[in-house]
Amino acid sequence: MTLKQLEAFYWAATCSSFLVAADRLHLSLSSLSKRISELESALGVELFDRSGHKAVLTSAGELLLPRAQNLIREADDIEQQLKQAQGLRGVCRFGVGELTALTWLPALISNVRLAHPALRLEPAVEAGSSLGGLAQRVSDGALDFAIVASRAPREKIRLRPVGEAQLCWVVGASTTVSPKTLTPDIIAGLPLITLPVGSGTAAIVDACLEANGLEPASRLLCNSWPVVASLIADGMGFGILPMGWAVALEKRGKVHRLRTPNGPMPLQYFFLSRRDDHRPLLQELFRFFEASVDFDRTSIWLGG
Repeated sequence: MTLKQLEAFYWAATCSSFLVAADRLHLSLSSLSKRISELESALGVELFDRSGHKAVLTSAGELLLPRAQNLIREADDIEQQLKQAQGLRGVCRFGVGELTALTWLPALISNVRLAHPALRLEPAVEAGSSLGGLAQRVSDGALDFAIVASRAPREKIRLRPVGEAQLCWVVGASTTVSPKTLTPDIIAGLPLITLPVGSGTAAIVDACLEANGLEPASRLLCNSWPVVASLIADGMGFGILPMGWAVALEKRGKVHRLRTPNGPMPLQYFFLSRRDDHRPLLQELFRFFEASVDFDRTSIWLGG
């Protein structure tokens, strides 16, 4: 029985499929299956029942799973302590939303690479209402963790707050008068340009409109933050933007920032990881993410 065999068994048992487990361990499916078969031979028991459509743990597999997890965790701790001076190594796959990718993700990756040059980061970026897919991929084991603007509870997922994005109402600067406050007169006939239902901002937008007694003439939905900002800046409507973007676009004469008696709530972001994943990698990267959050940073396309 070897550690590599236990790792193959553990991830096969806790990921959504053997294929996802093999990808996580950077193995072919046949190599993963071979390691599990070798472990079963060494122990003299079957760990998976393969008679159905999907392999499921046998009673022996259920018994081994928590022991394997503890052994893998101990091995990770030992390796991290012995290699602390050399830093983290290997591959880390994680998910982020579009706003994170367009603001502070490049600075974060640069900082992590300086501290841990042997660690290869592979970010997966998803936009708009597809953020729930990132949480599912973490749960399935395809991603190590994700940064998501959603606090939706999931049985296998642990959520830790990492920061928030301040939001601001804006309207295109093509209006003849420079408005300061969002009023029914300002938005009369203008569509609300916003991310779709299911995005992190959807509930914030609706709650703020209701609190201020405002009703848009119509809605124009788009799952891309830059496109939403561009449409507003081109005078197509009004909407909410991250504060850093609103300030940058106002300085360029593209939008007017608008106040409301009841302002929009900040957009909260969370570090999502599996409850059963206690690797030092996650603790170290959580520390980096928590220290790096800055949604006021502007993107290249905004000139910042």
